[in-house]
Amino acid sequence: MPVMSDPNPNVSASPGTPPAATAVTAAPPKAAAAPPKPPAKPPAKPSRRIFLVSTFFGSWIAAAWTTFAASMALMTLGTVRFLFPNVLSEPPSKFKVGLPESFEDGKVSERFKDQNAWIVRFGGKIYALSTTCTHLGCTPNWLERENKFKCPCHGSGFYITGINFEGPAPRPLERWAIGIGDDGQIVVDKSTKFQQERGDWDNPESFIKV
Repeated sequence: MPVMSDPNPNVSASPGTPPAATAVTAAPPKAAAAPPKPPAKPPAKPSRRIFLVSTFFGSWIAAAWTTFAASMALMTLGTVRFLFPNVLSEPPSKFKVGLPESFEDGKVSERFKDQNAWIVRFGGKIYALSTTCTHLGCTPNWLERENKFKCPCHGSGFYITGINFEGPAPRPLERWAIGIGDDGQIVVDKSTKFQQERGDWDNPESFIKV
């Protein structure tokens, strides 16, 4: 009969010792915890030179584009204005004021003051006086009770004829050209003026005889 070999030859059984119990397998040791990860490094900041270069070129390019856009806008506006020119609504230099008999002798008509003219009938003549004071360009008022023109700015006074007699005005009021139209109405022409100090009031175009 063959001899059975001892499965555990390193363990010798003592006489009278019961057979060894089944060996218990020891639990494997726990794995050591992984070391903590180092904190992530912040992204590297651009160097000062790179920052200055990018700032300079960025601002230069922005300024260039802004200037270009402004130039194109001005060119467009100029083109549009050229296509649609402004029309000045200036009053005509000539205008009618009515028939000679509609003006009373010794009176000043202020109906056309907004057109810079007083129509005066005096001494057998009808003439159109400018409403601009010869001192500094203010507009005098006709004072019928005092029978004179009085400038509210600096006190210059003018007779009904337009001759200056008080205040700082250096010369008389000016007259506009005046005549009779084809329909018999008086026509005032502000493109021509007459000054008394130059002898222009003797010109027949500066008055109408009535």
